[in-house]
Amino acid sequence: MKEKIIENGIEYVKRGDYYYPNVEVPKKRYPIGVYGRLHKEFIKEYRKGFYTSLILQGKLDEYIYEIDREAYNMLNDLISKYAEQEGVTEKLKAENQMLWVQRMNNIRSRVTDIVNSDFIFV
Repeated sequence: MKEKIIENGIEYVKRGDYYYPNVEVPKKRYPIGVYGRLHKEFIKEYRKGFYTSLILQGKLDEYIYEIDREAYNMLNDLISKYAEQEGVTEKLKAENQMLWVQRMNNIRSRVTDIVNSDFIFV
């Protein structure tokens, strides 16, 4: 029997009578925020094969970091666009802080739902 085999893109090494995945621990650490952690839990629970594949390839942290970064970029872009469209400006903030906070919270809530549906829970 062969000492090493590659199946589904994963290298297996024979030890005794069994083949074990040749797994390496990723050397680079990535800072992961809220959206990254939410997506990680989602794929761990509902896309187990994909999650396991990322772990075995050593790409989980990098993948989660990219999702987190893209989600935050989308969140910030959409918040600024919605605020501009709805007239939520610094002038409004100076004149009526409570109204400004109310509108910004409303915008942030809507944008968070969009980001969750596009990036996190897919």
